[in-house]
Amino acid sequence: MRKPKTIEWLYLDFDGFFASVEQQARPALRGKPVGIVPFSGTAHTCIIACSKEAKARGIKNVMNVSDAKRLCPELILQPQTPDLYRRAHNALLAEINSIIPISAVKSIDELCCKLDKKDIKNPYKTAMDIKIALAQGVGKYITCSIGFAANRHLAKIACKMDKPNGVTVWHPNQMPAPLLNLPFDDIPGIGSRMEQRLFKAGIYSIKKLMDTEPKQMRKLWRNVTGERLWYALHGYEIQATKSERSMYGHGRVLPPKLRNFIDAKNCSRLLLIKAARRMRRANFNAGILYIWMGLTKGYKKGNYSWSSSHKLYAANDDQACLKALDTLWEKAKIQVPSSMKIMRVGVTLADLTQADNRQLDIFVDDDSERQKWKKVTTAVDSLNSRYGKSLVTMGPWELPAGGNLGGKISFTRIPRAEDFW
Repeated sequence: MRKPKTIEWLYLDFDGFFASVEQQARPALRGKPVGIVPFSGTAHTCIIACSKEAKARGIKNVMNVSDAKRLCPELILQPQTPDLYRRAHNALLAEINSIIPISAVKSIDELCCKLDKKDIKNPYKTAMDIKIALAQGVGKYITCSIGFAANRHLAKIACKMDKPNGVTVWHPNQMPAPLLNLPFDDIPGIGSRMEQRLFKAGIYSIKKLMDTEPKQMRKLWRNVTGERLWYALHGYEIQATKSERSMYGHGRVLPPKLRNFIDAKNCSRLLLIKAARRMRRANFNAGILYIWMGLTKGYKKGNYSWSSSHKLYAANDDQACLKALDTLWEKAKIQVPSSMKIMRVGVTLADLTQADNRQLDIFVDDDSERQKWKKVTTAVDSLNSRYGKSLVTMGPWELPAGGNLGGKISFTRIPRAEDFW
């Protein structure tokens, strides 16, 4: 395993990305504390992201709106606009690529770049060139923090050290000193549960962690991830493991007026159609459909959940998916108490196989029906693609308050334009 003798990677993290994009697009928000929320009209939700002005007043991501308002009464609540964030993301990437080739996009607001000789020689100039390109090409209200280090993991940690709008360079000859006084939650790969496990093992600091052996790290993590983290923290170049697609799914927090059985079911239908479209674009079939719900008794303390699954027999057309969903909702009618409110609903298509290699089940003679519905679904997809909207759908197509079904931006997924049809 190779241990670089100089910096080799740049990691870039946009500062308060959703909020800063809103400030760039909406002048009235600039310089003010802004909290991004899933939808407007309720205090019973949380802050998705917040501006640097809001953070300076103690507001954090995933904070309840009521708590945030107590800290900062003048906080402006801005409903999310994911398609705006997607378009801003693409514009920002184009500007960065004009300065340095992007090696990997890690999320909507993070990316990394492999350095060449001139970047290694003068990392601060490279960082400044990127910041100038972003300000001139997109706007000065979207800022970023940049870290340089021997490997991607260290560069990712470094870029968090001088936020917002900072630059941090960790040369190998400086390491590991910059790491030793950091809390565990500053290290990617160490969550709250892992931190508790480390404490139980008598490891209370980064220094103590780095003094362990790689095999001990593997044992603590109960898999190879711990050993890989040891090598990354010690400056070795670690190749990222390739991940395989295992599912397609969407979830949604429901607005207060829709937290009932009928509206939750209608929302789940739209979520499932969106997920099935994505699955077809990638040429997969699903073998099973899962549904899950977050439940509550009004606004009383105590959260509950319900989930179930139904076999699909390697299908991807809307008719097969929706028929399975109807079966699951019939089960939910029986098993979910009527006193419960449905706060969240989600669907997942899993057990994926290549659509071109469908294996028939000897006990299910459905090939002729599946071929028929495949032709119908292909025609529908073609029409929608041609006109750039959900022109033809199986059943009603009425988006709930806040819209954005299927356009949710998660850590590892950046929506496409089609996801907003």
